[in-house]
Amino acid sequence: MMFNKILIANRGEIACRVMRTCKRLGIASVAVYSDADRQDLHMQSADEAIYIGAAKASESYLNMDRILAAAKQSGAQAIHPGYGFLSENSEFARRCQRAGVVFIGPSPESMDAMASKSAAKALMEKAGVPVTPGYHGHDQNLRKLESEAKRIGFPLMIKASAGGGGKGMRVVHEARDFKQALEGARREAENAFGDGSILLEKYIQQPRHIEFQVFGDSHGNVLHLFERECSMQRRFQKVVEETPSPFLDDATRKQMGAAAVAAAKAVNYVNAGTIEFIVGADKSFHFMEMNTRLQVEHPITEAITGLDLVEWQLRVASGEKLPLIQEQIQSHGHAMEVRLYAENADNGFLPVTGHIGKFDVPANDYTRIDTGVRSGDDISIFYDPMIAKLSVHGKDRPEAVSRLRTALVETAVFGLVTNLPLLRGIARHPEFAAGRYDTGFIERELKTLLTRPAISPAALAAAVADQLAVSESTGPWRADGWQPAAGPGGRRLRLRTGEQDCVFTVNGGVSGFSFVFQDNLHEVRDIQSRAGDCRFTLDGTPCSARVLRHGNEFQVALGEAAFNLNLTPPFTPTATGAADTAAHPVSPMPGRVVAVHVQPGDNVQPGQALLVLEGMKMEYTVKATLAGVIEKVLYQEGDMVEAEAPLVDIRPIE
Repeated sequence: MMFNKILIANRGEIACRVMRTCKRLGIASVAVYSDADRQDLHMQSADEAIYIGAAKASESYLNMDRILAAAKQSGAQAIHPGYGFLSENSEFARRCQRAGVVFIGPSPESMDAMASKSAAKALMEKAGVPVTPGYHGHDQNLRKLESEAKRIGFPLMIKASAGGGGKGMRVVHEARDFKQALEGARREAENAFGDGSILLEKYIQQPRHIEFQVFGDSHGNVLHLFERECSMQRRFQKVVEETPSPFLDDATRKQMGAAAVAAAKAVNYVNAGTIEFIVGADKSFHFMEMNTRLQVEHPITEAITGLDLVEWQLRVASGEKLPLIQEQIQSHGHAMEVRLYAENADNGFLPVTGHIGKFDVPANDYTRIDTGVRSGDDISIFYDPMIAKLSVHGKDRPEAVSRLRTALVETAVFGLVTNLPLLRGIARHPEFAAGRYDTGFIERELKTLLTRPAISPAALAAAVADQLAVSESTGPWRADGWQPAAGPGGRRLRLRTGEQDCVFTVNGGVSGFSFVFQDNLHEVRDIQSRAGDCRFTLDGTPCSARVLRHGNEFQVALGEAAFNLNLTPPFTPTATGAADTAAHPVSPMPGRVVAVHVQPGDNVQPGQALLVLEGMKMEYTVKATLAGVIEKVLYQEGDMVEAEAPLVDIRPIE
């Protein structure tokens, strides 16, 4: 019998994803949350929510006692673990059994069989599943490992026997580097999993990483739902996934599917899992590992099959048979997924924390967004920095690639650095479009992938045209202190994109305008803008753009290219140091003081207006950037000031 209520022992997008299926099936959902998640989307999407502890995962999402207590308190009949956290913890699955709560996943015994890569490979060999040549033994003595490495040959891969996610992995190209790499892999494995044992494998040159989605039920039925290509990786972390694989032929696909089913049957597998293979350039394939849970990239399998894998999980966990047999499962079209992260690809892919000012996503019938955040949410230091998963579906691979490019340029995250430039670079790369890539692609092509397109006159025209149309009733940029007015001298604007500084002069208004950029005059006419869709003619040529904006940040999508622009003062002060400029704000341009909003002794806060300047056919509001007390106001209303002249003195409040 299907469950009436389940608890989701997870957070973010996967918790929201499970809740959507529960709602469709009429099953009540229970969320759990930590101190860091009190206002998060997954809490508000559930029918009820229970607090489980501090932000640190070990005190909340990894705390078995608190998760089980929440299940008991809520009366939930089952627990869905999502992925990560306790999803592959066999002890947690056992404790669920003892507590009389169904664990929506495989049995503890199946998890144990696949938990150790070494033991799993030995089991697969017995089941006739191809495995990578290597050493998976218990003897971890240095001399033994060196001997086995010599037997296997270089290059080889050192892997942690426990865990996953790229932790405790090293590629060794020469024997002289083996000992140092081994020590590093052991330390990392011990820190990550509490187990420093390792295994050795022959390193497959130019490998492809291809996984098969498998499903089993408690009635002995096991099947697969085709493959997912996961070769677009960086440091063993998946970045882009697609299905079907552009690399496999029908014969290899059939062989791998049969091997995946055999692997699952070897451990009496029940529920959703993934068999992961490493595939050589000659299409030879070898078992790598099994993920005993639902995968991050499951939406693309749902796209090509039309099935809800979470619903299948719930039905199987409640004792039902698999809804279909292998011959009834069909694949339609092509699907791709990218993982949108808060990380700085230009700075070693370091994760980024901060506030999401605005999160814009495409609205069409071929793009799916799985997320646990909204505009106004924060990315904290406590959990994975993934913002969303974006997936597209097309009738074939070329259409899917085109749709992925469009979806990525119509996605914007304002206020936070993300990996969007990298994802766009991958999508537009000709080798990706041709399906010619392997697991080393990103490392080899990183410089090219991170290269932003040069700013174009059309992008500048779109930003100005959209803003003029949107703000016709109140005056352009009024909310931000910018109030350009038409006149013979024009209005001077500055838009920055990365390191490129675009200063140009605009004449005209909402009915049409001209601007000079890089000594060339451009005419913009026939402006129509609605809900970010901006149409106009540029020098007589029709143009169409998607313009998104938050504050002084713009994102302009032109075709398959995106430009991120920041509106800044047209006269930039010389660098005097952030602290000095904050305590002594300067004039961004020559002009006249038309309003003074503070006087000595006033307390001010960041963002508070200090003075208003008029110059170069526009007004600009100077605002405080720190909390402090006004000590001196250096100019009064009507005074003329030069660019970069200090305007007030602020004593910071410690």
